[in-house]
Amino acid sequence: MILGELLKERVGICVSGGLDSRTVTRRLVNEGIDVMCFTADLAQPDEADIRDVARKMSPCGAKTVIVDLKDDMALECFEMIKAQAMYDGGYWNSTGIARAVTVRGLVPVMKKNGRTVLAHGATGRGNDQMRFERYTNAFAPGMKVYAPWRDPGLLKEFSGRTQMIEFLDKCGIDSYTMGAGKKRYSTDANLAGISYEALDLESMETPCTIVQPQMGVWPEKAPNRMEKVTVRFDKALAVEINGRKVKPLQAMQTANRIAGRNGVGIKNALENRIIGTKSRGVYEAPGMELLGLCLKSVYQAVLDAKSTELFNQLSGLVARQVYGARYYDPVTTAAKAAINVFAQFASGVVTVGLYKGNVYFLSLTDCSASLYNEADSSMEASKGLNPTSSQGYAEVQSVEAKSLARAGQIRRK
Repeated sequence: MILGELLKERVGICVSGGLDSRTVTRRLVNEGIDVMCFTADLAQPDEADIRDVARKMSPCGAKTVIVDLKDDMALECFEMIKAQAMYDGGYWNSTGIARAVTVRGLVPVMKKNGRTVLAHGATGRGNDQMRFERYTNAFAPGMKVYAPWRDPGLLKEFSGRTQMIEFLDKCGIDSYTMGAGKKRYSTDANLAGISYEALDLESMETPCTIVQPQMGVWPEKAPNRMEKVTVRFDKALAVEINGRKVKPLQAMQTANRIAGRNGVGIKNALENRIIGTKSRGVYEAPGMELLGLCLKSVYQAVLDAKSTELFNQLSGLVARQVYGARYYDPVTTAAKAAINVFAQFASGVVTVGLYKGNVYFLSLTDCSASLYNEADSSMEASKGLNPTSSQGYAEVQSVEAKSLARAGQIRRK
């Protein structure tokens, strides 16, 4: 769609209160288009008060509706932790899952307010344009999608941040861009974590350490002592942290605070975008990393070899589905259902030590489904597995090796 096609529509814009949001909203209002703004409250750590978004948007001439999706976001965080769903470079895809929660949560509210078009501020070169569009079509097939930064007219009018600031200044609207000329990267935040991308970070010669973490600190600035943390899991869901019962939202917020102050969960990734290009980002997800590693310790105890193999395949599939805007597709639903079979055994108490960005395993207790048997695994004499019992198994396994050797199929170099 282009700007002129919106005159007969009722537009709902997904806004963050940032420069792009204010510019596009005011531009549409100036054109005489029926506009409403919608913001998802995802417990963004960079927003002390989510109502500030509405206050920033107010001068732009459109009403802003804030939709509370904090609990929804927390539940999906634990779905990702349960699935151990990490994307390229082993990072938690906080942005991908947030877009799924956002569109699923905002579309019904937009429809209730008579909106016929969902507008978003995603760039025409990134992943989010695909996520907004695909999820909108999944949840509201009859709703149209307007992407301002794919509209040739707006691209020509606003070729960069400078033009946006000048436009808002002419409209008498504060651009909230103090020091914008020195900004070195863009951010996107929610309960699961913060992504830092673009600008200076697009150069592979720029160190990831230019980022100033907002959920915690870099490891070298973390305390010079180890902090112990105990997490109780019930079927892969964290239900207690340090002896205190927690619901999903509380668990994530608590884990974010504890792990963040210890420099846990900051990663640099060069990933494969949906559209086929490479993208570089720095990702901060302290709570996801802490709880994810703790749950991994439980999985290692309760999953047998074949279950682990299948789980890892399903984990990668879910991660790719989240990244590719296919979280609600049947294949993802099926994969999550299979993961739930394994998760029903993932109960136990994990204690770890956090020290300058590292998470050290200390103990696993109260894990009734654990397959680990110290007597069987011990290298010392014990009443467990009889070592001589392995003789027959070793001979059977060697039959194949001998056959390969006789057939000349064993490489010696």
